[in-house]
Amino acid sequence: MRLIRAALLVVVAALAAPATAEVKDATATGFTVENVSTAPVDPQAAWRALIGDVDRWWPKDHSWWGQASKLSIDPRAGGCFCEDAGAQQAQHMQVSFVDPGKLLRMTGGLGPLQGMGLHGTLEFRLAPEGEGTRITLWYRVGGYAPDDLSKLAPVVDKVQALQLAGLADFLTSAGAAEK
Repeated sequence: MRLIRAALLVVVAALAAPATAEVKDATATGFTVENVSTAPVDPQAAWRALIGDVDRWWPKDHSWWGQASKLSIDPRAGGCFCEDAGAQQAQHMQVSFVDPGKLLRMTGGLGPLQGMGLHGTLEFRLAPEGEGTRITLWYRVGGYAPDDLSKLAPVVDKVQALQLAGLADFLTSAGAAEK
C-alpha cells in the first residue's frame, strides 16, 4: 500500500510540474516567455483557483510585501490583479480579456519590470487535456530600456515557471479539490 501511495505521489507531482519552460524570443527591446503545465482538474476548477485563490497559490516571495499582503484578481475587463497590505498597495496588472475557463489576459509590468517602465501582456490559457487541464502561462514584455532586455528573459522565464508551479501545485493539493 505504501509503495502504491508513493507511486501516486510521484505521478501527481509530475502532473503538477511545468512540462515546458521556454524563452520563445528575446531581443534588446523585448521578449516572450512561455511555461506550460498540466493539472489534474477540469478547466472550470482551474479557472476558479486561478481567479479566486491567487493569494493561496502565488509565491509570496514574488510579491511586494510577502505574507503581510493579500493578492486578488478582479476577473472583468478593467479589473485589477492587485496586492493590498493596508496603506501599501500595488496594481500588478490590469485585466484586459476574460473568457472564463479558457483565457485570462492582463497587461502591465510584473515586479521590477513595472519600475523599469516596461509593459507586457500576460495570458493564462486553459485547455482540456486528457482528464486534466493544460495551463499555459505566456508573457510578452517590451519597451525602452538602456540595457539589453534579452538578458532579462531567462530570469523572467524562471520566475514565471515558479508562479505556474504554484498554481499547478495548488490544483493538485487537497485544498483545491475541496472547491
